[in-house]
Amino acid sequence: MSTFVLLVVAVAVAGAVTYILMKKGTIADANNNNIPDAIEEKVEEVKVVVKKAKAKVEKAKEVVAEVKKVADKVTKPATKKAPKK
Repeated sequence: MSTFVLLVVAVAVAGAVTYILMKKGTIADANNNNIPDAIEEKVEEVKVVVKKAKAKVEKAKEVVAEVKKVADKVTKPATKKAPKK
């Protein structure tokens, strides 16, 4: 329990320090929405990467579906069953 309280206090202190530095102008926040500009830029970069990855996954799904269709059309060779004893 004390670890949780310590973690909450640490996050609160970090948030307060960040807020104070943004208000002083040390940390850039051009649109005054209390989110540092560096974080906003990284989030936008991640969105671009996720969008590209999503497109690749969709393409891979299409390829897998085509491979499954071809695999279903291929006939399996007949196998001889072993005689029962």
